Amino acid sequence: MQDEGEAMKELDTIVLTDDLPDIGLAQGDIGTVALVHRGGQAYEVEFTTLDGETVAVVTLFASQVRSIAPKEIAHARMVAGQ
Repeated sequence: MQDEGEAMKELDTIVLTDDLPDIGLAQGDIGTVALVHRGGQAYEVEFTTLDGETVAVVTLFASQVRSIAPKEIAHARMVAGQ
């Protein structure tokens, strides 16, 4: 887990902290940082299914994502429309 205030880097795995129902994403979904904007103020994040299909690529504020914490476990769910 990253120290508070430390920007995430490209290819870091993150956790979504907000529901984004318009694009089918939910709090807790796991994505990969594709681009870092303005030193970590925002991130371009790709979310994929477990078999590698891209669900969404979205720009998110730093407050909408967090690093994976130690001892967390992933949870699978079906994506609407997939």
